[in-house]
Amino acid sequence: MTEENKNPVQKDEKKEELNRTVKFVLFSISAGVIEMASFALLDALKIFDPTVCSIIALVLSVIWNFTLNREFTFRAANNVPVAMLKVAAYYAVFTPLVSGLFFDYLTKTCGWNDILAKGLTMAINFVTEYLYDRYVVFGKFIDTNKRAQAKGKE
Repeated sequence: MTEENKNPVQKDEKKEELNRTVKFVLFSISAGVIEMASFALLDALKIFDPTVCSIIALVLSVIWNFTLNREFTFRAANNVPVAMLKVAAYYAVFTPLVSGLFFDYLTKTCGWNDILAKGLTMAINFVTEYLYDRYVVFGKFIDTNKRAQAKGKE
């Protein structure tokens, strides 16, 4: 089906999904800056093992990213504690496997630079978290907050 033959609802949904994806990318970049900067600072201070620095930085960025994406990207009015528990469940799996074991494997076994290993784990996190947030955390509640409702009345 060509773009001209699609009905207006399909075009609007496609445009809205593209907008959602762009917002997620931009907010994830800001969260990535927070994560990388806090990781670099903690790593440079040599107070903690690089793996611990990585996990602390990840927690800071998750809080930032969750807050912005819930309000502006997915515009979800679902129960915040429930949504946060779903995100915590994702990170309960992601953190030990990717930010922990995989990061350790890259840095300690393969000899990768800490910053490069952190960048790869962040890229994996970006892709998997978007899909998880979009379909599991906020899926049924997308565009249900006051911001989305106000836009719908325009």
